[in-house]
Amino acid sequence: MTILVTGGAGFIGANFVLRWCDATDETVVNLDKLTYSGNLGSLHALSGNERHLFVRGDVADAELVAGLLAEHRPRAILHFAAETHVDRSIHGPADFVQTNVVGTFTLLDAALEYWRSGNCPDDFRFLNVSTDEVYGSLDEDEPPADEAHRYAPNSPYSASKAAADHLVRSYFHTYGLPTISTQCSNNYGPLQFPEKLIPLMTVYASRGDALPVYGDGKNVRDWLYVDDHCDALCRVLADGVPGEVYNIAGNCEMTNLEVVAAICAELDEWLPALDSGPRSGLVEFVEDRPGHDRRYALSTAKIGEQLGWQPGESFASGIRKTVKWYLDNQAWLDDVTSGQYRQWLDLNYSNRASNV
Repeated sequence: MTILVTGGAGFIGANFVLRWCDATDETVVNLDKLTYSGNLGSLHALSGNERHLFVRGDVADAELVAGLLAEHRPRAILHFAAETHVDRSIHGPADFVQTNVVGTFTLLDAALEYWRSGNCPDDFRFLNVSTDEVYGSLDEDEPPADEAHRYAPNSPYSASKAAADHLVRSYFHTYGLPTISTQCSNNYGPLQFPEKLIPLMTVYASRGDALPVYGDGKNVRDWLYVDDHCDALCRVLADGVPGEVYNIAGNCEMTNLEVVAAICAELDEWLPALDSGPRSGLVEFVEDRPGHDRRYALSTAKIGEQLGWQPGESFASGIRKTVKWYLDNQAWLDDVTSGQYRQWLDLNYSNRASNV
């Protein structure tokens, strides 16, 4: 048996592929364009593994996708491939529309033809991995968003993901293609590209550099350890109902300042003390980004009640594992922090950001 994973050299995709190859005897066809955040070094443990077939290519390449489906006849497609960073979407929205909307449409259309071809396994599934950001910002006292919550995306990134979600839904309701969507909260853990909050702050604080925090630092996010997310996706793939949407979250809402403080506390324990004092004193507030959503939160009642899933990591245990991983994997960091990455830092944080 075979599954096709798109974006399997990215953060969540690579963690999923590693877990899948370790836990099953199924082959993974891994399609990734290897943009700035895709890194084959993340999949080094699978070098020489005949059950991991890597293909460099674009999900928007209809001929390539159709050929892979015809050749490998996967029983499932897990669609991780996406442009994901809000800041990048503000400065360059066209890439987000191309990958997240056009790419998802191309993949869906190829999947539909494959599903209709007679060469597709009877239990075929198309699993679309999406984000809590499609629901928009919640008020401070508002309940976490459930799967029926209105869509209200506020950035080019979240708007492109919302468009992709609607396409996925339409292919189920119009054509009967057995699609399932999941909405996840903020993932963290090993192999995350260091433009996101937790790895970025870990790198800076470990060196004693200033920690640039947007606005007042009180924006709230729910934090989900990536292994828990992968576990939930396996559960959804096995037992999820076509046409349904499942929220996946860590049930752990924290402000950005609280997250940064937790990282600093871990580093103060692992590393020599700074002459300037605790690393939490390195926080430097910078101008907020445009349209910065105040709070995201997800209800996981549905996936808990219907599929029996709940997160296994607390934030305390997950952040300790994560910080330790980055401290122990400097070579990986050196490999992914290219010149393009440093240009992104300059664009978003000006002279407040050090070279990585």
